[in-house]
Amino acid sequence: MKVLITGTSRGIGLACARKYLAEGHDVIGFDILESRICETFLNSSAKSSYTHYTVDITGKLPDIEGVEILINNAGVQEGGREIDINLKGTIAVTEKYAFTPSIRSVLFMASSSASNGAEFPLYAASKGGVVAYMKNVALRISTYGATCNSISAGGVLTELNRHIIEDPRLMQLCLDETLLHKWAEPEEIASLCYFLTNINRSMTGQDLLIDNGEQLRSNFIW
Repeated sequence: MKVLITGTSRGIGLACARKYLAEGHDVIGFDILESRICETFLNSSAKSSYTHYTVDITGKLPDIEGVEILINNAGVQEGGREIDINLKGTIAVTEKYAFTPSIRSVLFMASSSASNGAEFPLYAASKGGVVAYMKNVALRISTYGATCNSISAGGVLTELNRHIIEDPRLMQLCLDETLLHKWAEPEEIASLCYFLTNINRSMTGQDLLIDNGEQLRSNFIW
């Protein structure tokens, strides 16, 4: 299948690119950074199945036909461009590539912040918008028999969170907020992405919260 993934140069996006390539798919990656696929364990055959575009999703998008799976992963946590990149850029990518007879599945990377409002204000608002837009896409893309869902992850062990991961005190505080006392690995999220887009055929319009029980955690006082 032809798979388009945004934000493939690190973190969850890079893990997704590796996963789909390892499964034998043709992957197209978008990122403002250069590709890091050549740094992976993949053999030359898998590497030749990857095409990288250095592109800002808020700008001009390349013409690509026949996308079958679209994973909207690119985003930022802070800096003032959260709405432009996380929401408007994601909408632009989806409107350009998703609504075609070839489409099989669309997946959005939202955030646990979309439902609990935590983290930075613009970030939480942008991810809340992504979940609402996902449901809109699910309604419209059903014409093609395609599914559309989103993943709202809590803490994930990515470079974006390095300042927390490398600080024992901060990391301990974060882990103490979860029921399972851990954060997710990028590869775990990538495997879930693969299930939702390539195995799942019946679930659509749903947002999956993957946060190791952080939102469920509560201290009952009587």
